[in-house]
Amino acid sequence: MRLDRVLADFDGHLTQAYRAASAAAYRADLKLWRDFLAERGIVDIEAVQPEHLRHFLRRERARGVAIRSLRRRFAALRALYRYLQRRHPSLIDPSQHLRLPKLEQHFPDWLTVDQAQQLLNVPLPPSGQAATTPERQAGLAQARDRAMLELLYSSALRVSELVAIDLDHLDLAGAWLRVSGKGGKERMVPVGQAARAALRAYLPLRATLAATGTEALFLNQRGGRLTVRSVQRIVDRWGRDRLGQALHPHALRHSAASHLLQSSGDLRAVQDFLGHAGIATTAIYTHLDHQHLAAVYDSAHPRAHRTSPKQSPKEDC
Repeated sequence: MRLDRVLADFDGHLTQAYRAASAAAYRADLKLWRDFLAERGIVDIEAVQPEHLRHFLRRERARGVAIRSLRRRFAALRALYRYLQRRHPSLIDPSQHLRLPKLEQHFPDWLTVDQAQQLLNVPLPPSGQAATTPERQAGLAQARDRAMLELLYSSALRVSELVAIDLDHLDLAGAWLRVSGKGGKERMVPVGQAARAALRAYLPLRATLAATGTEALFLNQRGGRLTVRSVQRIVDRWGRDRLGQALHPHALRHSAASHLLQSSGDLRAVQDFLGHAGIATTAIYTHLDHQHLAAVYDSAHPRAHRTSPKQSPKEDC
């Protein structure tokens, strides 16, 4: 079977079985793999051997590709061969016994409780519409941005989850939000009091901007759904203005999880809160908690820092 034909068939499966972002990433990974094989004169899927996969991944690593991206390339290849073996059981899977290096341990960026308070403790905009259009737009943007940041932190949302929220996903009276997470899995998350107050200040202003038929909770200036990139820019601007540092939306999710774990110690509850499929992913926050404990210990415990013993003066000869 020709590689180009195989990948074209698999492309349709990607569109149906994977979310758009994952499908696009897998397509890019498989194109790199196809180009690598073409450079070596390999155009048929049956000619691919395990060493070809090893050489491809080694070359990618030598190019400076991070291990996380390298593992995604491997996942794309495994997905392709699983798809092919369901249709051609006799086809050998050269990726079957391939081993990858372990993922690097990465501690995510997060804010302290004081930093989170400093970021979010700004006055809510006054109710009602401003007299002039520029003032009204500024007031709407301030109310929207405050509501977004409060919700990211209150409910530990991914930025993709935030921009996908529709009005009917939100139950302000019950203080709950229905979220569609990775893999289309839905979960219910609580909405804190401060986030509810910010949303109540924003929603009347949103109604004056929304384009016809738009159900999105967070809108851009044209009345359409806000994009992931726009949210990233807004959060970064708030971080620089309020904290003097760059800030990514995911840092608010990490902060919410670590602060909840520090207060409750309930790892399983935090797993449900975040929508993690496995508890091993959530366990990263125990490391953050230990880091926080070590920092507090070093700064506060009277015996945390050892001093070098004083040397006795030398005797005169």
